[in-house]
Amino acid sequence: MKPKISTLAERPGMRERILTMADDWPQFVIEDLMGSAHYPRISAELPEYVLFAEDERGEVVAHAHSVPFALGAEGRGSLPARGWDEVLDWAFGDLRRGVRPDTVSAVSVTVAPRVQGRGLSALLVAALRDNARALGFREVVAPVRPSAKHLEPRTPMHEYVRRVRPDGLPHDPWLRVHARAGATVDSIAPASMTVSGSLEQWREWTGLPFDAPGEVEVPGALVPVRCEPDHGYAVYVEPNVWMRHTL
Repeated sequence: MKPKISTLAERPGMRERILTMADDWPQFVIEDLMGSAHYPRISAELPEYVLFAEDERGEVVAHAHSVPFALGAEGRGSLPARGWDEVLDWAFGDLRRGVRPDTVSAVSVTVAPRVQGRGLSALLVAALRDNARALGFREVVAPVRPSAKHLEPRTPMHEYVRRVRPDGLPHDPWLRVHARAGATVDSIAPASMTVSGSLEQWREWTGLPFDAPGEVEVPGALVPVRCEPDHGYAVYVEPNVWMRHTL
């Protein structure tokens, strides 16, 4: 049975079920301060930009969050190097000031672990495109977190993103989903997300010792985490890939 896809604006009573759906994001990813501050606001303040899928039993099995923003505003024009973090800042700054948006950015597409591998992510990407078009937009952008990049954290993102299969589609599965939906690579966002914390916090988030200086490879991280034991902290700066969907 094909999942039923709705917007949260259509069914506002589903917000809690969306936010509590099981996922498999690494703990450190959700400790990004910009995301922690703004992500819950999307469903609260921009429900027409939140989509969710239900299975035949009515259980939420996937959801997608997006935000509108003014890419053409003065001082912008290009997709930001601080990708995910900055587009959230732009979107809610524009909302606060009443700036008219001209672009929609995907923020996340999350599929419940028990139903992964069934094509739900592609369905939600298509639904994001359709929803943005229905809201009057002509472009969707996405700071994409390549799904297989964590397997080789020391490979520079600009090298990784150039890899293609014989059919010309991206080597990375998640980049490939976007490409199949019609997206093209725009640029690398080298500092799309920044997560900093004490060594104690990183030990709690990862179960790793974080007791030696230098780069630490963390499961699920796209690049190594920089550890500074003498100063008592570690920092993760994640690169993403900006992809553009013309509608």
